[in-house]
Amino acid sequence: MKSVTMQIDGKSVQVPEGTTILKAARSAGIFIPTICHDDALEPYGACRMCMVEIEKHGRKELVASCMYAAEEGLVVSTNTEKVRKIRKMIIELLWPASQQYAKEYGVTQSRFQTGISDCSLCGLCVRYCAEVKKEGKLYFQGRGIDRKVAKLDDSPLSCTGCRECFSLCASGAIVNW
Repeated sequence: MKSVTMQIDGKSVQVPEGTTILKAARSAGIFIPTICHDDALEPYGACRMCMVEIEKHGRKELVASCMYAAEEGLVVSTNTEKVRKIRKMIIELLWPASQQYAKEYGVTQSRFQTGISDCSLCGLCVRYCAEVKKEGKLYFQGRGIDRKVAKLDDSPLSCTGCRECFSLCASGAIVNW
């Protein structure tokens, strides 16, 4: 398989073509925070906590590192002012699920009323149930601020004995079902 070489925070990193920036960074020991990412699941890009700044062809932009593939000569910065600013806002928007990063980014409360009670809508439980367990008992219902995770029917979850997705829930909202 072809390899690509890129720079992450000034460090030269060589990875197989198609590797995401997030995985490339992790392989080089560089930490990028995530909420909706789990190695057992396909990349999803819902939370955007893993945003990084890339530079190519003299242009800079913010991208979700869990979704963006490494490219030859790409320059990635994981902790610029722009990146820190967007992560602070994400922490506020995803307040219940982002507490593990709040102190590091100096966020003490959210200024937003998002309509989200405890669930951050990261999709980890929905995706785990579908991709790993092959059950598909959870899904997203509604749109916008009315969006929520729902069970396939109104009866109690038939998978409550499994509870494997419980440990994935950063906010702990799924335990309250």
